[in-house]
Amino acid sequence: MKLNLRRPIVFFDLETTGTNISSDRIVEISIVKVMPDGTEMVKTRRVNPEMPIPAEATAIHHITDDDVRNEPTFRQIAKSLAQLFVGCDIAGFNSNRFDIPLLDQEFQRADVDFDFGKARFIDVQTIFHKKEPRTLVAAYRFYCGKELEDAHSASADTMATYEVLKAQLERYEDLPCDVEALSEFASQSRNVDFVGRLVYDDQKREVINFGKYKGRLAEEVLRTDPGYYSWIMQGDFTKNTKDAFTRIKLRQSK
Repeated sequence: MKLNLRRPIVFFDLETTGTNISSDRIVEISIVKVMPDGTEMVKTRRVNPEMPIPAEATAIHHITDDDVRNEPTFRQIAKSLAQLFVGCDIAGFNSNRFDIPLLDQEFQRADVDFDFGKARFIDVQTIFHKKEPRTLVAAYRFYCGKELEDAHSASADTMATYEVLKAQLERYEDLPCDVEALSEFASQSRNVDFVGRLVYDDQKREVINFGKYKGRLAEEVLRTDPGYYSWIMQGDFTKNTKDAFTRIKLRQSK
């Protein structure tokens, strides 16, 4: 079964200084942009994170401080990178939980206002875990019948993710081939913000999904505990999460 595209889709993968979405930085990004006619554009770019790369991160992706010392910073490439995503749907492996929110955070730091809300997201890991719970290496072996060389390099992981999705479409006859339906199938949660600090309930109301108010309606908490909003704004939360709380707060004042 062929992937049915009505507009371009960008497969991407990040290598980073760590896994903290708020504070860690990108050291490499790889993109496979697939056009509706099947044309593919592949780009890989290393990035100077403007901070030391921890040894434990280097042990995974093998990128050192020396490797990125003379590379551009994210701010220097942010606008041109954002242009590659404009008008596209977005896919990756564990991208909904990690790569997309971290990329959004980097865009925010670089003062690039990119609206991820206009894209549909396909997290290939979610499809894989719903069908065959394993890792990308195992997914590549299972679906493509090949060993993934250079695992944890952004370029290899990105292309492998694209190949896995194409193989999934061939294997599962019940898997939809259009991006809108795939995005819905690949959705694992009803997140309001990228990282799921807020989630929607069955009535499409925002519910706090962490801490002492977990399970409470955000609108109710913001009304009864005014200091909670200030705590969110001053805390170690992504701008995307803070913006979601701000929208609820502003809605109350109308």
